[in-house]
Amino acid sequence: MPAQLLIGPLLRRIVGTRATVWVETTAPAVVTVRTAGGATGTASTFSAYDHHYALVVVAGLTPDSATTYQVLIDDEVVWPLPEGRFPPSVIRTRAADDRDQPVRLLFGSCRETTQHATTRRLPPDALDAYARRIMADPDPAALPDLLVMLGDQVYADETSPTVKRLLHRRRRRPPGAPGDQVVSFDEYTKLYLESWSDPEIRWLLSTVPSVMIFDDHEIIDDWNTSAFWRADMRAQPWWAERIASGLASYWVYQHLGNLHPDEITADPVFTRVRAAEDATEVLREFGARVDTEADLAHATGPPSSSAADRAARSALPPERADSYQWSYSLDLGRTRLVMLDTRCSRVLQPGRRAMLPAGEWSWFVDRAHGDYDHLVVGSSLPWLLPPGIHHVEAWNEQLADSPRSWVVALAERLRRGLDLEHWGAFRRSFEGLGALFARIGSGTPGTPGDRKGAGPAYPPPASINVLSGDVHHSYVARVRFADPGVRTPVHQLTCSPFHNQVPAGLRPLMRLGWARGPAGAARALARTAGVPRPAMTWRKLAGPYFGNAVATLTHAGRNAEVIMEGTTGDGHLREVARHRLTP
Repeated sequence: MPAQLLIGPLLRRIVGTRATVWVETTAPAVVTVRTAGGATGTASTFSAYDHHYALVVVAGLTPDSATTYQVLIDDEVVWPLPEGRFPPSVIRTRAADDRDQPVRLLFGSCRETTQHATTRRLPPDALDAYARRIMADPDPAALPDLLVMLGDQVYADETSPTVKRLLHRRRRRPPGAPGDQVVSFDEYTKLYLESWSDPEIRWLLSTVPSVMIFDDHEIIDDWNTSAFWRADMRAQPWWAERIASGLASYWVYQHLGNLHPDEITADPVFTRVRAAEDATEVLREFGARVDTEADLAHATGPPSSSAADRAARSALPPERADSYQWSYSLDLGRTRLVMLDTRCSRVLQPGRRAMLPAGEWSWFVDRAHGDYDHLVVGSSLPWLLPPGIHHVEAWNEQLADSPRSWVVALAERLRRGLDLEHWGAFRRSFEGLGALFARIGSGTPGTPGDRKGAGPAYPPPASINVLSGDVHHSYVARVRFADPGVRTPVHQLTCSPFHNQVPAGLRPLMRLGWARGPAGAARALARTAGVPRPAMTWRKLAGPYFGNAVATLTHAGRNAEVIMEGTTGDGHLREVARHRLTP
């Protein structure tokens, strides 16, 4: 039977006159992407676990243009679909010199498949609503430059009725595997098929370029919350297959499309996958190895440079070797986006906990310095939580380092029970990120990438913003540094969920976390455990909003603005917050 299009096309990175398009097919094939302007790209599929994928690089696009495109499988047109329900998919490039061109980033996180609505009565899907709105007025000039998806693109541990039925019919599953959760690579593929076959989402992902990063539910709730958690999970007979399959499927469905076209060809995993007739064992070994790397910290300290950079790097324990890096960065005009892996590569040794290992933190610090107007850091977990919650997380981390075993056990139960696992529970990383932002925002000369001495001096950027999701509500918060020399405004922009909800009983607690009284009490609690006062303070400017939402961050020159939109009962969008982020 001829190969057909199963998932996609997903329009991923657009870099200059090149674009990458990801597809999954039903059988091995040659995939061609052909634009109306004459630009083309062709790639043969690679195969793993009896599934077939292609990542096509389209070259020769015209700068500052919007052109429709077709996808062909073995010379047969399979996209656009013949029924023509939706506008044609387009590839929109930026100007050859796009320094003065505005940048629009659409962002958010946490999207359960719309099939959950049949049992959970979730509010309307914000990403579906956004897709319908731009389909109604498909002006290419109004499209976002990038859709930034900040985690929980699929839920391996909270599956839909359709996936549950599939799992219950399966005869061969690892002993003890949770009956309603996916474990194998093939089961993971059903999650992506279900989520990305949603007609509105399928069209949106074929037209708006996207980048992604995982959070915990791509693997399991509270993934890598502590070293004790890792030990408990490894004792489960089904865990080895779950973690290897989860990471391998994430690499195929999400991470591969995050890469620059030149990085794709240089990626060692992609090289091995392309060379294999059947890449099943390559991906199985890769998924298992990447998880094991989280335990391979060794005793070589991070590189040193200026005192300020050493302070930023002190957030991390010794560097790990040979780790696969999920974090990545890209530039759009005068905007730099750095996406951080705050899940897989955590360092979890007691007393040395860190969001990133030293080598990856060093890479991040290097990328955070540069000649740009706006720095955007993508972190699935918010850097700044409501202060009351932040101080409780810092208190819990301090207890977890106690020499008394009963205190450590109590702290571990609280950590898991209350989800105390954000940046506040990794205090060295939390303070290190603040120190880095203060340095960049003050325009201090010298870059950490120049190990021989002070590098070039960069002026302070116009804005620094951290984009996050995870917490199932949306808000804007601004940092206040003690140093008056920090001239760049720094904000936390949290937008979550696209399609989910926070239990009603938790909403008052989340609101109280911003109130001065409860925050002061939580700070006093942290002080009893010896937690020092944070080097900066922060306050809420907008929110919290608890409905399904999508947000747009716009940079125009040295101006920045964020708009958050929530869904109405009839599936439309309404503005719930708008805030100017620059003076």
